[in-house]
Amino acid sequence: MNPIESKYIDNKSYWSRYPGDATQAMREAHARRATEFADEAEWLRCVKNDFPKYLPFLKEHCGIEFFGRILEIGAGGAWLSAELSKQPRVVEIVATDFSQRLLQEQAPKVFALLKANVAKITRTPGDFHQLDFPSNYFDFVVSSAVLHHADNIVQVLCEAKRVLKPGGRFVAIREQVWPLVKIKSRAKMIEKLVATGVNERFHTLADYKEFFRQASLPMEVRRVNLADGFKYYVNKVVNGLTHARYAFVGAKRSQLAARRR
Repeated sequence: MNPIESKYIDNKSYWSRYPGDATQAMREAHARRATEFADEAEWLRCVKNDFPKYLPFLKEHCGIEFFGRILEIGAGGAWLSAELSKQPRVVEIVATDFSQRLLQEQAPKVFALLKANVAKITRTPGDFHQLDFPSNYFDFVVSSAVLHHADNIVQVLCEAKRVLKPGGRFVAIREQVWPLVKIKSRAKMIEKLVATGVNERFHTLADYKEFFRQASLPMEVRRVNLADGFKYYVNKVVNGLTHARYAFVGAKRSQLAARRR
């Protein structure tokens, strides 16, 4: 292993149990970014300049101070793992994704771009419907634009809850959420996804609340606004109407709280 890269652990067992066509799922994993970003340059610009704004937002508006052991599911290029690795109280991060190629080829480039503390990060492929980790193991499970790709979101949430320690939290950002106003671009977006062969799924805010409820993972919703200046106030007004950007924070009940119920 290159000394400047994070640790990589192979895992082939998840292929045999994946619910569906593994080859098609892998193809979709590689194609999704093309449906969201115009090109590689735009994606890298967001990785370097826009996405890192999420951590200060989560701390200020959601009261989240990341620490301990963290699992990122659906990590892909693992920009979120890279940013979390720089948090002083975070001691270990496991980045997992269905795509081995994204973890092996793309993630190291992202780590270098964001100057990640790679000594804290381990990359390993896997299926987020059935996580290969012990119960009550992680302080946080995190995801970025991941849940809406799941065949069964409730199952993914239940797995996240299982591997969380009592009192641990699941944090999901950048989910595809339908706004209240049906704009014309929605139809064009769907046409683009169909043309690329990507199996995207879109849900309303009410849908996500129901998914978390079914998983028995109490969840809070925070409107996400990363803009500055006048644009901040515009986004504050239209968020949820013409576009919808939220952070979902689910908390696994502590053993004491569970006994009181």
